[in-house]
Order: sequence, then structure tokens, then C-alpha cells
Amino acid sequence: MFFLDINPLVLPDVGLVFWSTVAFVVLLFVLGKFAWKPIMKAIDEREQGIEDALSKAEKMKAEITQMASENEALLQKAREERATMVKEAKETADKMVAEAKDKAKGEYDRIVADAQAAITQQKNAALTEVKNQVGALVIEVSEKILRRELSNKTEQESYIKELASGVTLN
Repeated sequence: MFFLDINPLVLPDVGLVFWSTVAFVVLLFVLGKFAWKPIMKAIDEREQGIEDALSKAEKMKAEITQMASENEALLQKAREERATMVKEAKETADKMVAEAKDKAKGEYDRIVADAQAAITQQKNAALTEVKNQVGALVIEVSEKILRRELSNKTEQESYIKELASGVTLN
């Protein structure tokens, strides 16, 4: 009784419900037969594409992390090589400076030795020259003494003194 009071516009007719159900079943059959498989295939493909993209993204992320690690290792190796090269360059420069100092000291020692040898040679030459002059003077004095025959020893000594005072050394 409660149903009898309802407006006929609100209650569907039994025929309408039947045909609506038949149309829905036919539509469901047609969609199931022709559309459902392609829709599901497209959804599966889309899902697979998303999974592939995610796995590629994960692989890329792993590769980027690996590359970053490799880059850091390369940077560290480059820093070590640079430090080694700087150290070797410093050692080479120090070695070159030490060699130059040793060479300069050797050259200095050689020049000093040459100068000392030259000084010694000149000294010896001067001594030889003095000896030669003294010898020549002795010979000259002896000659003069021998030329003059003196019988008196006192005269002889005074003559020698006179000759010696008259001789000038260069």
C-alpha cells in the first residue's frame, strides 16, 4: 500500500526495466566480445610501459650513482697524480738547485785553485827573478872584487861595503 501511492512517473514500467536489462546485457556482451580485450590489452601495455619506465629510471639512477662514484674516484686519482707531479717537480727543482750549487762551488774551487796556482807561479817566478838578480849582483860584485886586487883585507872589506851600499834592489 505504500507503493500504490507513488506517482507513476517515478516508478518504471516492467517493460522498460526488461528492455533496459536486455540492452545492458547486449551492451555488456558486445563490449566483452569486442572492446574488453583491447581495453585490457591497452591497460596492460600502459602498465607494462610504466613498469619499464620505472625500471629504466632505477637503472639510470644506479648508473648515475655509479658514475658519480667513478667520477669521485677519478677526481681523487687526479688529485693524487697532481700531488705526485708537484712533489716530483719540487724534488727536480731542488735537485737542479743543488746541482747548480755544487757546480758553482766546483767552479769556485777551480777558480780559487787556478788563482792560487797562478799566485804560486808568479811568486816562484818573482823568487826566481830575485835569485837571478841576486846571483847577477853577486857575480857583478865578485867580478869587481876580482878585478881589483887588493892586498889589504881592510881595504877589501871597505870596498865590498861601498859596492853593497851602491847596489839598489828592484
